[in-house]
Amino acid sequence: MEKVSHRGRVVQVTPEFTTVEIISSSACSACHASGLCGISEHTKKAIEVPTRAWDRYEPGQEVDVVLKASMGHKAVWLAYVAPLLVLVAVLMALLYSGAGELAAGLGAIGGVVLYYLFLWLFRDRLRKEYVFSIEN
Repeated sequence: MEKVSHRGRVVQVTPEFTTVEIISSSACSACHASGLCGISEHTKKAIEVPTRAWDRYEPGQEVDVVLKASMGHKAVWLAYVAPLLVLVAVLMALLYSGAGELAAGLGAIGGVVLYYLFLWLFRDRLRKEYVFSIEN
């Protein structure tokens, strides 16, 4: 698998960005009883894709939004694995240094908050790295 693709609908086209709305569904939404159960979930997400000069998309057009699979794996590491490692490392370091359990737990949570703050501060740099494209 070299790329991750999602079906979507063009919502807006500007000279800078083409906005595509994709519907993300939970795994149980495909079940035949999803209408009765109430657990299934659909979430609409808007993706901004840089508009190229030769692109001719119109609102309502069905397209595929594509991202390289390696970028998806990197996103999983940044969003889930790295914060878990920060949490465990800070927790163990504080417990090893003699801090109480409450202080170590709060310190570990504070470490994860600082990690996500760091990601938020560098969001523009990350946005340039994660570039989506459109395929018909």
